[in-house]
Amino acid sequence: MTAKAIKTFNAAQTADLLDFPGMVEMLAQAAADYAHGEITAPERQVVAYPQGGVMLSMPATAPDIGIHKLVNVVASNRERGLPTIHGVVTAYDGATGQERFVLDGPTVTARRTAAVSMLGLRTLGPSAPRHAAVIGTGTQALGHVQALAALYPGLCVTLIGRSIEKAQAFARDHEDLGLPLRADASVPDDADVVITATTSPEPVYALPPRPDRLVIGVGAYRADLAEIAPATLEGSQLYVDDLAGAKHEAGDYIQAGVDWRAVRALIHALENGAGTAGARVFKTVGCAAWDLAAARCALRKIK
Repeated sequence: MTAKAIKTFNAAQTADLLDFPGMVEMLAQAAADYAHGEITAPERQVVAYPQGGVMLSMPATAPDIGIHKLVNVVASNRERGLPTIHGVVTAYDGATGQERFVLDGPTVTARRTAAVSMLGLRTLGPSAPRHAAVIGTGTQALGHVQALAALYPGLCVTLIGRSIEKAQAFARDHEDLGLPLRADASVPDDADVVITATTSPEPVYALPPRPDRLVIGVGAYRADLAEIAPATLEGSQLYVDDLAGAKHEAGDYIQAGVDWRAVRALIHALENGAGTAGARVFKTVGCAAWDLAAARCALRKIK
């Protein structure tokens, strides 16, 4: 008997399978499943390449589906004119373990990361955000602007880059998203949502906490990286997407020496409500459970 070919989807096809409204709903379900032990997702394994870069292995299983994300992150690829991240997400049947399909790894990462931020915004932020500021002009910034366009049509978005010219170029390149994009050198005072999407080793946001502003930190994925300053964290309600991973990877929180007893996982707010108003910071580090949610989202559309 000839084995059935496994469907493999390129970056554009993967993006089409992972619509943001569907992703947010699947992530909300996955957060509950993960919290209640219905998704098993061990901490990622990191293996260094001898010439630089790392391989990240992230498996997760649930009764209905299993996934394995295997990606390579090589920062020096920028000098080669190549993407920093390469890899795939392979999905398996939860009962038989048979291969089902393969998704483009960088696309899954970008879109599920943005969707996690959108779930945090929906849960912790203003019910109808008016103005979002995005710090960064790279892949993650683009994913978040695309998510904002899909979920909050007409939202004003201000872009802040390493230079005003880079932010202006980003805005021009993505006019087709249908959002009023503008560039600025700093976060506007009326922004009620700020998203940091850089890999900066030093804080790019250091304003005092404000009860009318949600800050979402995305880019600092290692203990030696920090986008959000201690001055912002102190006095804010602190949330993370994955508490176990954040204790090792949320550089913003680690470097600030936060009291982890006061840090809550997003699932707490999803199940109990966000409580009284106050300044809030939502820090994400990612985990394989979120990639499993992406695979579930894709499976709805794969025939």
